[in-house]
This record gives sequence, C-alpha cells and structure tokens, in this order.
Amino acid sequence: MFDPFYPFDWLATQIVTQLFGLPLGSHLGSSLHFFLYDVPKVLTLLIVISFLVGTFQSFLEPERVRSLLEGKRTFIGNVLAAMVGIVTPFCSCSAVPLFIGFLEAGVPLGVTFSYLMSAPMVNEVAVILLWGLFGLKVTLIYIGFGVGLAIAAGYIIGLLKLEKWVEPFVWELQKSRQLMTPDDEDNLKPVSLTWKQRFEQGRYQSSEIVRSVWLYVVGGIAIGAGIHGYVPTDFIIKYAGANNPFAVPIAVILGVPLYANIAGVMPITEALVNKGMPMGTVLAFTMAVTALSLPEMVILKKVLRPQLLATFIGLMTMGIISIGYIFNAIII
Repeated sequence: MFDPFYPFDWLATQIVTQLFGLPLGSHLGSSLHFFLYDVPKVLTLLIVISFLVGTFQSFLEPERVRSLLEGKRTFIGNVLAAMVGIVTPFCSCSAVPLFIGFLEAGVPLGVTFSYLMSAPMVNEVAVILLWGLFGLKVTLIYIGFGVGLAIAAGYIIGLLKLEKWVEPFVWELQKSRQLMTPDDEDNLKPVSLTWKQRFEQGRYQSSEIVRSVWLYVVGGIAIGAGIHGYVPTDFIIKYAGANNPFAVPIAVILGVPLYANIAGVMPITEALVNKGMPMGTVLAFTMAVTALSLPEMVILKKVLRPQLLATFIGLMTMGIISIGYIFNAIII
C-alpha cells in the first residue's frame, strides 16, 4: 500500500538507528522516532491542505455566505449552513460579526447556530491533523458526526423559538438593513477575484496558519513523543481506557479551555491513542476543544442572553459526550 509519508518514516528511522545508534524499541529511540516522523508529516499536511482550503474559501466571502443562507428555513437551512461551515474560515474573534451579519440578513436563528457550530468544530487545522494522525476513515467519521451535531442542535434551537433571548440591538440592526436602498445593497456584493488572486489568498492563509500554529505543533509532538516512549500503556488504560465510564465527559470538560492549542493538543492525543485511550474519548475531546472554546463563549455573550448561551452549551455538551460514547462503540 502506497504511503506518501514513507520517506519521513525512513529518514526518522535512519537518524535514530544510524546517527544516534538507538534501537527503535528503546524508550528514547521510540520517542525520537515519533518526534522526527510526525513533525515533517503534520507540517506538510498543514501547508498543502490549508493552501487548497484557503484558495477554495476565496469563493465564499461572508456576504456571499449570508446571501446563500438568507431566507432558508428549518431543516434544509440547517443542513446547508452546516455544510457551508466546513469550508469557510472561522475563529473566535469572528463569532459576533458573523452572528450579527447572518441575523441582520434574515438568516433564521437556528440556521445561524448550525453554521456557528459546524465552522469551528470542523475547522481545517483539526481536520488536517486528524487526517495526518489517525487516517481518512476516522477523519470522515469525525466530520460526519460534527456536521450532524451542528444540524441537529441548530434545528432544535430553531424549533424552540429562542429569538427573545438574543440581545435587542441585533434585531435593530436587522430592521436597519431592511431599509437599505438597492444602491446600498450593490455596495455589499462580493468583488470577483482572478485565479492569481485566489491562489495568493490560499498562499497567504496557508502561511498564516502555519506561522500561528507551528510552535504548538512541535511542542505538542514533543510531549506526545515523551508519552509514546515513556508512559506505561497500563497507566493510560487504567485512567482513560474503555473501562472508565466517566472518561468521555471528563475529556470534554478538560477540552473546553484549550481552544488556542488545538494544534498542540492533537499530537498528544495520537500518543494517548497509541497507549490505549479509546478513539471516541479522543475525538470528543477534540470537538470540545474546537466547538466549546471559552473565548468564543465569552464573545458570544455580547449578543446572547444567558438563557440562550446556556441552551447552546448544554446541547453541544450533551451531543459531544453522546458522540464520544458512540465513537467508542463503533471504532475498534
């Protein structure tokens, strides 16, 4: 079977065994091989895939996305919003502008939430690292469950009619938009880009992502290498293995404050899986890191009243924990 990363594996093996004279089965040799193999593999994936995603995202400016979702109702709108969320840029700092912009454009509340759940949870850094560390099958299952959770939770919020728990100034902005003239709307239309400009945007996004996360990646892989070489398998199985029924909710709780370090967290989880931590526990942890980040919750509090924010957090938490248990049941 063709392995595109075989050259990295071969080079890491040669450095460990020939240059340092260490057996791969030793603690230090195993740790060094883990580190020297994973660093170039993960960074290569980050550079290539973030460039492709960044180029594609040039077709999906925020105004175009708002226009696409405007007027969509109930289930169909939730599905479309969650799917669009996969391929559009998102960070905590953009949560409020996106939320206001969508509601201002007439996108229903539940549909807006489906987008806000899907975009960070299935973000490109998490997906790239999952693919590189755990393979395509696990990545596709993660994407499927992540999108499914965004659709379901957004649909439930839509059914509950919770618009009264959005801060009033948001609805005032929506009324102002309804009073816009055709000339004003023309000024909001996205500008057409050339392919050269789109590729440049992809190159810029790729360089920005790598520049902002490479240190976390290297640090996370270093910690993962230490776990891989030195932490006994029995220790992981005892405290975070399949026999601990509380492992999934504990992992979700621990994941919430780690949003900024997703690139550093994922290589550590690879080592934990290799040592016996169930895949479902790891992926529930990943979802919590990306979708329930404290920065995003703090920022969203500016436009959501506590009741709606609590409903959002509760639905996401229950959904992620359930998905973790399902993962553990279906992934061997």
